[in-house]
Amino acid sequence: MERTNDMKTATAVMECPERETEIGYLHGLTELELLRYEEIPSTVDFVHHSSFASPAIEDRLFGEGAMRIDVPAWTDFPEVPEEAWSVGAGRPALRREEEVFLFLRYNYARYRLCGLLAAQRRRASALRARQMVLWHQRATDARANLVRANMALVLAMAKRTRIPNVEFAELISEGNMALLRSVEKFDVSRGFKFSTYACRAILKAFNRLATKTGRYRAHFPAEFDPDLERSDYDVQRHRMQREDSVDFLRDILSSNRAGLTEVEQTVVMERFGIGACERRMTLAEVGRRVGLTNERVRQIQNLALRKIRLVLDEECLAA
Repeated sequence: MERTNDMKTATAVMECPERETEIGYLHGLTELELLRYEEIPSTVDFVHHSSFASPAIEDRLFGEGAMRIDVPAWTDFPEVPEEAWSVGAGRPALRREEEVFLFLRYNYARYRLCGLLAAQRRRASALRARQMVLWHQRATDARANLVRANMALVLAMAKRTRIPNVEFAELISEGNMALLRSVEKFDVSRGFKFSTYACRAILKAFNRLATKTGRYRAHFPAEFDPDLERSDYDVQRHRMQREDSVDFLRDILSSNRAGLTEVEQTVVMERFGIGACERRMTLAEVGRRVGLTNERVRQIQNLALRKIRLVLDEECLAA
């Protein structure tokens, strides 16, 4: 069910006090208690219930005579296709009184932790820190039991939902987050079953996921696939080989190891763009520059290339 603004909640905020081991008031805590103390958030919310004012509520919820509820562990395998998901089938659901008891236990533990946070902010002490660790652990255990007992709701809602381009495991992950939020906000005093509230919250989370995925697909209609990305290795290798060859050719021409005439050097450099302008000229352009016909320029070019090739073969064999 939708939560309204008049839901009875309370919050205690503590200005993150220094919790280092060298502080005096934490000196008596064990290493494990210090680690758990570090995990306590600075802000704690809880859903209030009228029974919290009763002096006997703590003993009824956490005393030796408190109700014992065995919630079996839940095991899921997100990588398995949804058709094969049968884990947890036939798990007994919580009875109404068990569900109410667990939510009362969870919120009462947060209620006590909230008060301890406020008191610790005013005056810190090791005894109160140890109590905070105890009530935080009780709240964590109660929440874990509630989540494990209702994990089947996520699976049931996910099997009823089909969102294009969303994997089943992602759907389950989104549903799990919605389930956690539902446990945080559910008010047992309203008289509804938790599944009524949680299923609606899970479906709304799926709707938000569908909207987000649709917007993403509108901007990115195709997924990036590295296997389909064209490699530019051959292009880069060809470019590097060409640069090396041009440098080698420039070196041969500058030292004139091929024994070229001045006209042959000019023809080769201008025809292959290794001159000053670095632009390949046509036979006609080179002919106008050296005052020869196109055919004569072609002959001089071929002769010069043969001389250069001989030098390249000799130097490559020598290397």
